[in-house]
Amino acid sequence: MMNRRTLLKTGVAALAIATTPRLAAALYAPKPVGWRTFELVTRIELPRDGSGQSAQAWVPVPSLDADLWSKPGETTWEANTDTVELATDPASGAMMVHAVWAEGAEPAVLTVTSTVAVQSRAVDLSLPASDVTLSEEDRALYTAATELLPTDGIVAETAAAITDGTDNALEKARRIYEWVVEQTKRDPETRGCGLGDIATMLQTGDLTGKCADLNALYVGLARASGLPARDLYGIRVAPSAFGYKSLGASSEVITKSQHCRAEVFIDGRGWIPADPADVRKVVLEEPPKTLTLASREVEEVRAALFGASEGNWIAYNDAHDVALPGGNGEVVPFLMYPAAEVGGEYRDELDPDTFAYTITVREVTA
Repeated sequence: MMNRRTLLKTGVAALAIATTPRLAAALYAPKPVGWRTFELVTRIELPRDGSGQSAQAWVPVPSLDADLWSKPGETTWEANTDTVELATDPASGAMMVHAVWAEGAEPAVLTVTSTVAVQSRAVDLSLPASDVTLSEEDRALYTAATELLPTDGIVAETAAAITDGTDNALEKARRIYEWVVEQTKRDPETRGCGLGDIATMLQTGDLTGKCADLNALYVGLARASGLPARDLYGIRVAPSAFGYKSLGASSEVITKSQHCRAEVFIDGRGWIPADPADVRKVVLEEPPKTLTLASREVEEVRAALFGASEGNWIAYNDAHDVALPGGNGEVVPFLMYPAAEVGGEYRDELDPDTFAYTITVREVTA
């Protein structure tokens, strides 16, 4: 990761906002076909209502570097304060732009611009296993419990029931994926992407929510089964190349397009994408909005999203339990939205219009 970052100056093209019509014979099958570079612009304007209170803001930027599918680029910023830095969470390596405004009546304004290159992924699980493995440090990190992802109690009991009868790591990972697809539902009333409090979900039997709930459930069950797994927190940046309206961004304004994906690490296979939450999103939201798990459109996505992912989304980080530098001590469960406080009180990151922030995207061409 570069320490000094400057804005890419040339070759910016507007994102095409029209989705691709899905043909009757089309197959949802993401494959790596080339890199695409996107420029994200996050603009924050915190009203201080003449109160003169101090303010702070934290903007996540792409910092997850994965050789096969994610290459964070350059970041720069403009602000009406001189106190701005690129900060790094020491526990996870997640990066954010942190700005501080002294007392004053004018709005606190910050614009952060980042570039990132991404491409689709497809792990061929039919090939012979290789010698790829994780370091002991990373294995410990990605099997650890977090505040909202415990690996004992009801989580461990559920994981054991799902994986009973097999010691094969890949089979365990696939069983957990299928279980989450079958047992959960997407709840359109969930705020933002959800919270990911998986123990409460299992204890109450309410296995509904959005991506940060359903994919966190996958990650927690995998970790409780001894499988390294992680949530990837990011945002959709382009339409789906396969015409699925529910699986892509529909315009260059992506303020509410955040999405959390998941991965599981299998020795000899590496990191394998897993996104049961998007299977459930297709069931609920894909036109004509009458689909079931038995619908062809859903079956295609279900088959693909264990082992593949489409490169119309970018990852910020895989961080949990993030202490915002300079904040009032509050720890956020994950860093996928801009965060801010005015006068020491946090703004609601799930209400961008009041917060207030906007996120836009453009595709960069050579």
